[in-house]
Amino acid sequence: MQIVRTIVWVALLVLLLAFSFFNWRPVEVQIWDNLVLETKIPALVLIAFLLGLVPMWLVHRGSKWRLQRRITTLENAARTQAVTPVPVPVTTPAPAEPLAPEPVDGAPVARDDILR
Repeated sequence: MQIVRTIVWVALLVLLLAFSFFNWRPVEVQIWDNLVLETKIPALVLIAFLLGLVPMWLVHRGSKWRLQRRITTLENAARTQAVTPVPVPVTTPAPAEPLAPEPVDGAPVARDDILR
């Protein structure tokens, strides 16, 4: 991928140099009523190119930086989750209810006897 990017930049540079060689003429650019800029055509083309390229390059770098931070955070979270064992909840049995005393010869059982 690096070689493709290098080839594209070299081709762009060669095209810019060829354009500059064949169009080396002064031009006047009127910015405001009393402000006139006299420059060569290649300088004007290069400035226009950079005005379009630099903001988009900065947006690209910013989004790449933000996504790289997000990926790193998610990888670290996954790594710690894989290393840390998941705690298994230990269930304790519920306390058994006391058994009520059985009545003797059909006699009623007092409430105090049940609570003891």
